[in-house]
Amino acid sequence: MDIQLRHNPSFSVARAILGPGESIRAESGAMMAMAADTSLDAKIEGGLMKGLKRSVLGGESLFITTATAGPAGGWIDFAPSLPGDVTVATITPERPLLIQKGSFLCAEQGVEIDTQWGGMRNLIGGEGGFLLRASGSGEVVLSTYGALDRFELGEGQQVVIDTNHMVAFAETVTMELKKASDSMWKSVKSGEGLVFVFTGPGELMMQSRNPDEIVQYVLRNMPASRN
Repeated sequence: MDIQLRHNPSFSVARAILGPGESIRAESGAMMAMAADTSLDAKIEGGLMKGLKRSVLGGESLFITTATAGPAGGWIDFAPSLPGDVTVATITPERPLLIQKGSFLCAEQGVEIDTQWGGMRNLIGGEGGFLLRASGSGEVVLSTYGALDRFELGEGQQVVIDTNHMVAFAETVTMELKKASDSMWKSVKSGEGLVFVFTGPGELMMQSRNPDEIVQYVLRNMPASRN
């Protein structure tokens, strides 16, 4: 399988070039276009309880879509909901990846997508408490709102990120929630409130835009309802 990134960086699309009979799994509703002989199937992967866990707790769809190429091979395009980058991360048994809700786009068959409790720090930080965990072997495609930044943190190296700008991080990276300033009042006045402190070693990905902000913008600018 070959995954090509197209239309980066603003309106990115991931194209999977599939061999004969080869399959790829994706978030439900992510398909944009595909070869005519590519078939789609959707199921609750891992059973009902695992699917509900991924949907209710992880913020993803209950169903996972599987695209399978025909006898001559084929291709399929996946597009995220929000404008921004898409990126490919390689998963190995030694390098699982923790992903925030809404950033998973698609993955090779050898990658297992499950839900993992991120701790009270993640719940209080506004990410819902749970993260997706990509494990196994293969490539996973992630989407971001806005541009993507990737950091390779050294042992003990730290970076502070606004909670809504986190995309994914290696399981070797630790995450701590703290006030943006030395007091809660100063943190509130700064408009930041709580932030995540990530400590290496390992890779960390972040997005340049806050998905919550577009929701607030739309709500602020909606015309007043009329009776």
